[in-house]
Amino acid sequence: MPAASPWWTPDVHADRRGFLIGRNRIQAALRGFFAARDFIEVDTATLQVSPGNEAHLHAFATQAIHHDGSAAPLYLHTSPEFACKKLLAAGEQRIACFAHVYRNRERGPLHHPEFTMLEWYRAGETYDALMRDCADILGLAAETAGAKQLTYRGGRADPFAEPDRITVAEAFERFADVDLLGSIDPGGETDRDRLAGNLRAAGLRVADDDTWPDLFSRVIVEKVEPNLGFGRATILYEYPVAEAALARPAPHDARVAERFELYACGVELANAFGELTDAREQRRRFGMEMAEKQRVYGETYPLDEDFLRALEIMPQASGCALGFDRLVMLATGASRIDQVIWAPVAETDPLSEGRR
Repeated sequence: MPAASPWWTPDVHADRRGFLIGRNRIQAALRGFFAARDFIEVDTATLQVSPGNEAHLHAFATQAIHHDGSAAPLYLHTSPEFACKKLLAAGEQRIACFAHVYRNRERGPLHHPEFTMLEWYRAGETYDALMRDCADILGLAAETAGAKQLTYRGGRADPFAEPDRITVAEAFERFADVDLLGSIDPGGETDRDRLAGNLRAAGLRVADDDTWPDLFSRVIVEKVEPNLGFGRATILYEYPVAEAALARPAPHDARVAERFELYACGVELANAFGELTDAREQRRRFGMEMAEKQRVYGETYPLDEDFLRALEIMPQASGCALGFDRLVMLATGASRIDQVIWAPVAETDPLSEGRR
């Protein structure tokens, strides 16, 4: 199979240029959207002492060299979340940012090692307001791109229709015939054996070394996500607390958290939280996430102690992270994320072209 021409060759650029101009127009429209709602656009540093503390997110590491020649580890952030929450602690009320973020071990039609995250936060407001924001943003992106439908690989969604809303527990029952909440005790602790039994009863595979998070992820990836966001967008909400490390528990049920994800055409577009502001609980959850990361990948990342101190004075807030490049893909009809990135990262894996 001949190697594909680089993105900078004139013929390839000509094929991509319409998507890229669409990207610029959508970004300008979204900046206007947030400005009209009294959001301040902020710019966060890419280098951080911690890239984030979620078990399955992988960072790029570097070093800061001091005047005496000593070195200290730094990371390219996987999200601007920690910095944004520090700004909320500082007194900002509504903030938004387009941040370049970096995630290792990720490359494919929907993944790029460097991509743009649109994040926004509302102090003193619930995550229901973010659901409304997401619905409005889908319509605005499509309207700006001149699209009547969001599309991806044959899937379609009406960007102007109100998104469906379904809880994670309802999705497990509907798409996999699995009782999820039956494997979580009233305090939020999970029971691996109960969930494994529920999966077996539904005819799903279970390995002896599968943990509760492994089983949860399998159902989400294999049974739930392929059914979301067709015809209209889907908001999947009330994730188990164990799968929402940065979200506060729902007031009506301590087993689930104020977390939702937005899907269109089977593609995850956004992840939102009613933000956890209990620093002690956040430290405990980060510890659990890093223990899982050590178990699975043999590595951990440091905690951002400044972030944990900022949580102690941060107001109640809600925040959302949206994959801007993916939104552009669906609004413009692009089939791969590198088509909507002006200057993609060079390929380093000789087999990557064959996986596209």
